Amino acid sequence: MIFDQLSDGLCRVADLADFVKIAHPDFAFREAAEEACRNIGTVVEKLNTDVELCQSLRRLLADEIVVRSLDPETRRVAELFMFDFEISGIHLDEEKRKKAVNLNVRILDLCNEFLTGTHLPNKIDKHVLPEHIRYNFTAEGNYLQVAGLHADCPDDLVREAAYKIFLYPNAEQLSRLEELLASRNSLAQLVGYDTFSHRALQGTMARNPETVRQFLEKLSDQLSKRTQKDFEMMTKMKMKLNPQNSKLMPWDHPYYSGALRAERYNIDPGLYCPFFSLGACMEGLNSLFSQLLGISLYAEQTQRGEVWSEDVRKLAVVHETEGLLGYIYCDFFQRPDKPHQDCHFTVRGGRLRENGEYQLPVVVLMLSLPHSTRGAPTLLSPGMMENLFHEMGHAMHSMLGRTRYQHVTGTRCPTDFAEVPSILMEYFANDYRVVNQFARHYKTGQPLPKNMVSRLCESKKVCAAADMQLQVFYAVLDQIYHGKHPLRKSTTEILKETQEKVYGLPYVPNTAWQLRFSHLVGYGAKYYSYLMSRAVASMVWKQCFAQDPFDRAMGERYRREMLAHGGGKEPMLMVQGMLQKSPSVEDFVDALVSDLDQDFETFITDS
Repeated sequence: MIFDQLSDGLCRVADLADFVKIAHPDFAFREAAEEACRNIGTVVEKLNTDVELCQSLRRLLADEIVVRSLDPETRRVAELFMFDFEISGIHLDEEKRKKAVNLNVRILDLCNEFLTGTHLPNKIDKHVLPEHIRYNFTAEGNYLQVAGLHADCPDDLVREAAYKIFLYPNAEQLSRLEELLASRNSLAQLVGYDTFSHRALQGTMARNPETVRQFLEKLSDQLSKRTQKDFEMMTKMKMKLNPQNSKLMPWDHPYYSGALRAERYNIDPGLYCPFFSLGACMEGLNSLFSQLLGISLYAEQTQRGEVWSEDVRKLAVVHETEGLLGYIYCDFFQRPDKPHQDCHFTVRGGRLRENGEYQLPVVVLMLSLPHSTRGAPTLLSPGMMENLFHEMGHAMHSMLGRTRYQHVTGTRCPTDFAEVPSILMEYFANDYRVVNQFARHYKTGQPLPKNMVSRLCESKKVCAAADMQLQVFYAVLDQIYHGKHPLRKSTTEILKETQEKVYGLPYVPNTAWQLRFSHLVGYGAKYYSYLMSRAVASMVWKQCFAQDPFDRAMGERYRREMLAHGGGKEPMLMVQGMLQKSPSVEDFVDALVSDLDQDFETFITDS
């Protein structure tokens, strides 16, 4: 209990600062929060190597009678605290412990520097580029700034130029990455692991790098023929549009897969937006949560100074019999300097207080939706609507994780399990029975036609194998970088080799995509998590909700078996509880592959 109080005190500063440094409109606040994060990170590392603190926990865990008397959640939390000590090198002598703390602090700095470097634009003399494409890039004197891949631009030459310039290797960023990977490896070996990957995967669903490798290899084998087909379709399309230069290159994949979707299904987001006003989508979520879980969302007034921007809305999450469960702050709209990423932040974790009351969880959901206009409310594209459902999945995990300890509250669970509730919500967002409850034209009130939903779902399967293969390539790269050190070759040579072997489109000389791979910071050795979470979400959907997405008994089982435990129960046990069987690596792969082939009409039949 005391350890958890300590953890709660630290997290309430760290979590809030983590949020403020990203989302606050005022630069001074962001800077101060950055400093707070750094300071609290150093405090945490020191506490994780505090021998006296660790001894008190070790004595508890060594006393068999006491341990036997603990409930499973308490025992797991005690073991997780112990694990934090061990991966920080508590068992080492004082000199090595100091080294571990210094490595941790250095890694934190390198992560921040690398992350900043992933977003920095590259400059090029404007005369290098043909005149007719220069207007696509920001001019700065005689230079052009290239700040991204321009993946959606219909001009092949613009995409090629952006790819080659934006991904041109930067020596400083390269040395940061090399030092980051080497430092992570040194730290892992110092505290007794073979590789950083072994250390990072302790306690996850996958458990070890061998399982991850097996999962990715088997998935890649299953995808390869389908991916080849996808690449052939893209090549045909490119030949049609650009007969002079029809070889498929890495800068073509996102554009031509989108072009194929558009050609085959004529999915114009503008036709869908009028049916997805923000108000309608929130009503849809409210109705779904009410039917499945007995939960309603109520807007609450905020006090002066409570929110960081006047368009932030506060929602109270209320259960029909249990009352208030927590609060969600919705920071949904675009504003200058706000990052364009959709995310969920824990601001305060739930826990049972010493006085017997429950500390209610508080979270923030951040999206980048357009503002309403004089003539129309905020209208969401199908992609935005799906993202809203995805982020609400995280929020519900936080609200319903009724754990005794905040150390394992809500989404504080292994990374490869954390995305399951959010991805599961995407399946609901793509089901006509769910969409039909809320999608209404904001002017006429007319429901979204059923064939438009089926077309949208079908279009998502176009080139889906190639898209998944790309994710497998990123995940494999991440595993190699965090595997055995020293690395056999340079990070760029490894990229080239892996790209050609796993992904299939040629490596482009003088590019270094890995220097833009920002997920290496937050998802180091865990990039596979997204694929594994998707596999579990797919199984849960098919087995529990595809028959009836509003099945209250299933909703209650889902809450009881998966959401309620946060990270207080081993992830595989939660999956077993929900599916009533223990899935194998093959089951994961089959679930992902069957989604590619699934005829969505099976979900769309009138219930």
